Amino acid sequence: ITGKNSILRYNYEDLLITKLGYQFVLSNARTNAVVPLQYSFRFNIETSGNMLYAASKLLESSKNQEGQYEFLDIAFAQYLKNDMSYTLNWRINQSNNLLFHVESGIALPYLNSNSVPFEKRYFAGGANSVRGWSVRELGPGAYVRNDNKIDYIKQSGDIKLGASIEYRSHLFWKFNAALFVDAGNIWTIKEYEDQPGGQFLFDEFYKQIAFSYGLGLRFDFDFFILRCDLGAQLYDPTKKGREQWRNLEWDNMAFHLAIGYPF
Repeated sequence: ITGKNSILRYNYEDLLITKLGYQFVLSNARTNAVVPLQYSFRFNIETSGNMLYAASKLLESSKNQEGQYEFLDIAFAQYLKNDMSYTLNWRINQSNNLLFHVESGIALPYLNSNSVPFEKRYFAGGANSVRGWSVRELGPGAYVRNDNKIDYIKQSGDIKLGASIEYRSHLFWKFNAALFVDAGNIWTIKEYEDQPGGQFLFDEFYKQIAFSYGLGLRFDFDFFILRCDLGAQLYDPTKKGREQWRNLEWDNMAFHLAIGYPF
């Protein structure tokens, strides 16, 4: 199943997700307070399907053709997912900030699931990721899409790593500017036939971290921020040899329009 067929299959398959999660946030940022170094740490963990699996096991329920237990004739997902991020904001002065951001995530399917549900998987590229690529155009790993069709399922993964450095400066009135460098990618836990080169391997993953850079213009209307970012690819892990280092060309750039800051 390739191309549009995979999207159609996903849209017409039922899957039950019973999520239980916990989030922890630690930050020294305060309203109307000027702190030279502001930090924010976020930890999130969620799981799904454990109680339904235990009940199905206890009641000795039958499984479907895919080997999954069902609830009300719908297969349920079972996975464990963890996300963490840390942001440090150095206020150089009233008009200039330098920010550092790192993030990681992992989602593990088990027992009643062979893969993480599509909407719970990670993707790379876009306004809040490695901004040299459009949304869901990067990864997993060194995977290269071998056709011109959009395939969101293939360009998703179970592991993500990301980091950014962004310099923000106030220009005048409601206008702010930014310079940024992004790095990151996504990977799969297993080696899937439809995603060659996408598996996370300790001796390979660091070679598959993509880099991009760019500039942005932000409109601060107090109650919301309109953000325009133009990112350019610097290092592309899907290429070979010298082609991995990308030239500054329109084909290697991506424009993003978003609401709010990326982190």
